[in-house]
Amino acid sequence: MKVLLAHNYYQQPGGEDQVFLAEGTLLEDHGHDVVRYVSHNDEINHLTRFSLAKKTIWNFTSYVDLLNLMRKDVPDIIHVHNTLPLISPSIYDAAWKLDIPVVQTLHNYRNLCPAATLYRDGHICNDCIGKTLPWPAVWHGCYRQNRFQTAGITAKLMVHKIKGTYKDKITQYICMTRFSRDKYVEGGFPPDKISVKPHFLSRDPGPGDGKGDFALFVGRLAPEKGVSTLLDAWEIMDGLMPLKVIGDGPMAPYVKEKTNGMKQVDWLGQCSKDTVLHLMGKASVLIVPSDCYETFGLVVIEAFSNGTPVIVSDIGSLAELVDHQRTGLKFIPGNADDLAVKVKWLLSNQSMQAQMRTNARAEFEAKYTSEINYYELIGIYKKAIEENRRKKKPAKTK
Repeated sequence: MKVLLAHNYYQQPGGEDQVFLAEGTLLEDHGHDVVRYVSHNDEINHLTRFSLAKKTIWNFTSYVDLLNLMRKDVPDIIHVHNTLPLISPSIYDAAWKLDIPVVQTLHNYRNLCPAATLYRDGHICNDCIGKTLPWPAVWHGCYRQNRFQTAGITAKLMVHKIKGTYKDKITQYICMTRFSRDKYVEGGFPPDKISVKPHFLSRDPGPGDGKGDFALFVGRLAPEKGVSTLLDAWEIMDGLMPLKVIGDGPMAPYVKEKTNGMKQVDWLGQCSKDTVLHLMGKASVLIVPSDCYETFGLVVIEAFSNGTPVIVSDIGSLAELVDHQRTGLKFIPGNADDLAVKVKWLLSNQSMQAQMRTNARAEFEAKYTSEINYYELIGIYKKAIEENRRKKKPAKTK
């Protein structure tokens, strides 16, 4: 099978970039011919605001490049990751013109919410779900706190909903959890076109010993990630358990100031992947206190691969990934008192903690290895190819 993988890289490495690279390598390792089409956000530095807005809605240059690429090296399927802003939905039109099926991974909630997070002003926001014109996002400037840029994203969503791009020109979607799938169905996406397939780890670090006797946070230091809740909980803990915080982001100054005088709390800043996985293996527990609807949680399965249980906010996809008192614990989102209670429970139940380590590793082996993920991915590709064959149109080559 020949696969065209398409992705628009962010300016900073992100989870989508990691998944794009891992899936390409996975397919090649199983003997598939992989062609990659990539853009990078660095290119937007050379564009005017108006030019960028036009390309976000529909990029003629990408359309021509993709047509030429697909005619020269015809793929059996196109798998799209991120299109914003430079690849744009023009990739779907190019594939439609040549009758090539398209699979789109929905890494975030961008097609429902211009900010991609379903989160605004410190709370969950569903105001734009199902709207052809997501005007509340423009009013609030949800994308990068900028009304002009938000209007560009909103225009893209509106144009392609009216054109039927998302309904007609994408053969199959991939969501990482049932919760994420349900949100897209609520937003009007056809349920029969959405498959659920989790992410995976291309490198298995193996189980750690968990003998570091500390809790760990790994993530972007941003309000929606529950950073304030985490640190407030550790003030309540008052030194009962050490906490290591890994990450950087807009809340870095707050974290630096807040942790400066706190007992047994260390902010390590940004760390290498090897360092993160090593510390996950040593940690007694990973904490993921997000206040927003995550579409998945790569850090959760990284922890599971190390046999480390995870305490998560009981919200959205995170609640789906963790089985309470089997692979981790759940706490009330945004509630520092409840988070502290759950950590103290873990400290006072050492035998349960040991069993959860075994369960977490078993969960990884059952669901999140590269081999298991490969067969799930190929199954979705075959489903899309068969669906496209069933609805075959006369070839359009002009």
